[in-house]
Amino acid sequence: MLRAVGIVSEYNPFHNGHRYMLSQAKQTTGADVSVAIMSGNWLQRGEPAAFDKWQRTRMALLGGVDLVVELPLFSAVQPSHLFSKGAVDLASHLKCDWLAFGAEHPSMDYQKLIDNQPKDKESFKRFDRPYASIFQDYLFQRTGIRLNQPNDILGFGYAKANFEAGSPLRTVPLQRVGSNHDDTEISDQGSIASASAIRKAIGNHDLSMIKPVVPESTLKVIANHHMMDWNDFWPFLRFELVENPVENLHQIYQMTEGIEYRLKRAAIKATSFQEFLHLVKTKRYTYTRIQRLCTYVLLHAASRDMLQTGGYIRLLGFNAKGQKYLNQIKGDLEWPLITKINDDVVADFIQMDFRGGMLTQMINGASQDFYRHPVILE
Repeated sequence: MLRAVGIVSEYNPFHNGHRYMLSQAKQTTGADVSVAIMSGNWLQRGEPAAFDKWQRTRMALLGGVDLVVELPLFSAVQPSHLFSKGAVDLASHLKCDWLAFGAEHPSMDYQKLIDNQPKDKESFKRFDRPYASIFQDYLFQRTGIRLNQPNDILGFGYAKANFEAGSPLRTVPLQRVGSNHDDTEISDQGSIASASAIRKAIGNHDLSMIKPVVPESTLKVIANHHMMDWNDFWPFLRFELVENPVENLHQIYQMTEGIEYRLKRAAIKATSFQEFLHLVKTKRYTYTRIQRLCTYVLLHAASRDMLQTGGYIRLLGFNAKGQKYLNQIKGDLEWPLITKINDDVVADFIQMDFRGGMLTQMINGASQDFYRHPVILE
């Protein structure tokens, strides 16, 4: 009987730190199989993936992952608590025993944080600070625990979602090693760098700096494919914001407090995505929240699109061990297992993933759903 550890991932791109974390997850848990629950073509911070989901699936499998499934876009491009809930639900439905994740402080008492959450979150609505920072200060005052590092925040989200679901998984926080999550430079010491630093080096066409910090299979993808970023999508976003009446923009998911007017004014004035972000930024609206809003605009995403309650398992790739695990669990799956896409599957299940994939296809020219089958590594 194979036992699986789930790993929530973006692999943007897959690097040596991910490979180390994967080995630690299997070693710590004793799991037979690793299951990557991977965001597709659009990511949690409201960014396009640097490389499409098929390229990143192949990187992951060549890096040692056994099975890759797609975290649906309606969970993937969300604030941390909804992102975490979607990932936990999917890992649970895949019959994983454990959920492993990197954390800056893996010994953090997540249960203490869960037990001391505010009862009335409406009182946290202020216009001079982001909700997240007010929430973190509240928890610090109640618990003495400082929750302000990106992976710690997601770790708390996983622990909370798992607790609220009745604890179907055993959460396994693992110490992050090497660079910090948001480091933008690759050190000439060691073999681990952040994905942010790697993407910056790709943008600078500096493959010599990247080579020591990624597997050879990742380096090949980087060398042979265009890295996508918001600059590729800026013309489409600008058109949407300028041409759409504010009444239409107001219907977009999380478009609140009249920010649609600010977005429209900035889009008319700005000549680049970076200038646009700078014009929109306020003390209350972080760059991440603005980017997610921009993603929703491109996707024409309404609340009904992004707050779905059903689920499905979209298979992106597997190796022999992953296939054996699939054969073991598929008779017990409560959610549909999707391996082939047709019009009905798009309409019934993957509408948002399909929209996101079509945007990606406009840039890299590769179909993301139709005519695509899971990547199989023999």
